[in-house]
Amino acid sequence: MKKLLELACGLLAGLALFGIMALTFFDVLGRKFLDNSIPGSLEMTELLMVVVIFGALPLVSLRGEHVLFDSLDAHLSPRVLRIQKGVIHVLSAAALLALAVLMWKTGGQFAESGETTAQLRLPKAPFIYGMAVLCGLTGLVHLALIAQPPPDLAEGEGAAL
Repeated sequence: MKKLLELACGLLAGLALFGIMALTFFDVLGRKFLDNSIPGSLEMTELLMVVVIFGALPLVSLRGEHVLFDSLDAHLSPRVLRIQKGVIHVLSAAALLALAVLMWKTGGQFAESGETTAQLRLPKAPFIYGMAVLCGLTGLVHLALIAQPPPDLAEGEGAAL
């Protein structure tokens, strides 16, 4: 399951990032050599950035590559560190799952009202639904990480906790 998550989210974020790169390249070429930029390129870049950020979110959580404050960790016992990491995962999961529900409701409202982007008239609802799914998936990742020992403990160290 972990490999599937890494493949799907990695491809999603990677393809969106490549799309931003290609769009920017051709937009700059058009502006420099044809005095004409790609219509709606800013909107497309914004939407692709949403895909990059939310597509990478489950991977960042899964790999523990998020920003963290660990200045006090050296002064805490391994037991307290384990409890602390568990509480952080529970709180993160709760926040992300709540955000997923809120985004899903917003996506429904956008779909119902037919909300679109200003210039290209692309529907916003699919992007909001995608954000909701990826936030929910990230929340589930945090729930799964609760049961795992903290990654900075060496093998066997966690047994004494």
